[in-house]
Amino acid sequence: MNHTSSVLPTGGLSSAPAAIPVRDLLPWAAFGLVIASLLLYFVGAEQGATSLVSGHYVHEFVHDGRHLLGFPCH
Repeated sequence: MNHTSSVLPTGGLSSAPAAIPVRDLLPWAAFGLVIASLLLYFVGAEQGATSLVSGHYVHEFVHDGRHLLGFPCH
C-alpha cells in the first residue's frame, strides 16, 4: 500500500525567517570585527616600523594578497 500523496500541503504556515535578536548577534559581530582588523593589519601594514613579527615571514606569506588588494609593499 502506497501512503504517499501527490497533494501538496496548503496550511497557513508562514515561511518567514525567524528574527535573531541583536543581543545574540553582537558578540559575533565584535569577533568578526577583530578578525577582520587583524587580517587587514597583517596584509596591509605588517612591515617596516609597525612590524609586530620580526623577519619577513609574514610579509612573504601575504605578499600576493597584498598586491591583489592594492597595498604597496616594494
